Amino acid sequence: MPLSRNVELFRRLLTPHGARLSEAGRDAALRSPLVEVTDFGANPGNLQMFGFVPAQWQEPRALVVVLHGCGQTAAGYDLGAGWSTVAKHFGFALLMPQQQVSNNANGCFNWFNRNDASRDSGEAASIRQMIAQMANEHCIDAHRIFVTGLSAGGAMTAVMLATYPDVFAAGAVIAGLPYGIASSVRQALAGMVHSPTRSPRELGDLVRTASNHSGAWPRISVWHGSADRTVNPGNANEIVKQWLDVHGLPLAPMSEKTVDGYPHQVWWNAEGETVVESYTITGMAHGTPIGTAENDERYGAQGPFLIEAGISSSYRIAEFFCLTKWIRQKKESASAELIPTASPMRGAPDRAKRARPRGAEKEPEREPRGRIDVGAVITRALTAAGLIKQ
Repeated sequence: MPLSRNVELFRRLLTPHGARLSEAGRDAALRSPLVEVTDFGANPGNLQMFGFVPAQWQEPRALVVVLHGCGQTAAGYDLGAGWSTVAKHFGFALLMPQQQVSNNANGCFNWFNRNDASRDSGEAASIRQMIAQMANEHCIDAHRIFVTGLSAGGAMTAVMLATYPDVFAAGAVIAGLPYGIASSVRQALAGMVHSPTRSPRELGDLVRTASNHSGAWPRISVWHGSADRTVNPGNANEIVKQWLDVHGLPLAPMSEKTVDGYPHQVWWNAEGETVVESYTITGMAHGTPIGTAENDERYGAQGPFLIEAGISSSYRIAEFFCLTKWIRQKKESASAELIPTASPMRGAPDRAKRARPRGAEKEPEREPRGRIDVGAVITRALTAAGLIKQ
């Protein structure tokens, strides 16, 4: 197939809703609680930064980075997936980078561009600088930083986990692709359509060579619809293989069950901690699954690439990040439960100009795990099998 046809197919696959997306994006921006921050570093990838901070924080403070899909905006994806509502309920901050059409005409993060998908370079470096700004401004715990995204944002999530494993405790990829499989539009399209099979070692090596990291690796949650015709569902298997190899785990799941009616596979480490999990949303096309959460709350709203599936991926991902146990303290004024109209972030562009320690741009590396807790392993296995409840 000629390259021109490849490019056109790539464009058509990623933006099937055309100009309506820009109108939806403007409407979402008017209703969004996200606040733009304009001063956060050199910004070599020329991205926009949006954030949300809750009125009440859980401690230690946590940050979730959320990356939108092609043709979407930060505000539009936030309202659709419900992340700011989840963040308000459970008291953590959000960072939502946004692509600009000057970088990519379809509004996609350039996960397949070598410059943008490398450590300390391009879009990956811009996102890292945004994280440093949020962490400094809001006293975020260095061990409680997470990342998730849909489609191109999911592939960019894989980029961030691979290139900055020292920054993230965990990540979640929705309808994305493994790290390092493409460095051009042609290779990206091949990965999306055909999902070529690679060995676990080959995939794992792509992550291991992306940085000089020698500490604990981030945990990962992988989500994909079985009827996805935009990004081949086989990519979910490849992402799982990649991170199983990085964690030194076998291919066979250690637990298989259903969650909200969908297949859920789990792998845990020697300490009994879940480090890799996979959700297959049977019958679902390309997008983020939404639905009523386990706590009977509903996060997000149906829309383009935001699909009613009876499972709230945003809630389940926050749960995987260990962020859903916190309960807000009641206050006398009902308005205290809402984000203040004068958000603490609105002054961020000015406050960001204050001198920051140079060392703050790199969070401390997490220490390697300690001795094996046999009791924890047994408890985790019984819990995953549904024999005991948490």
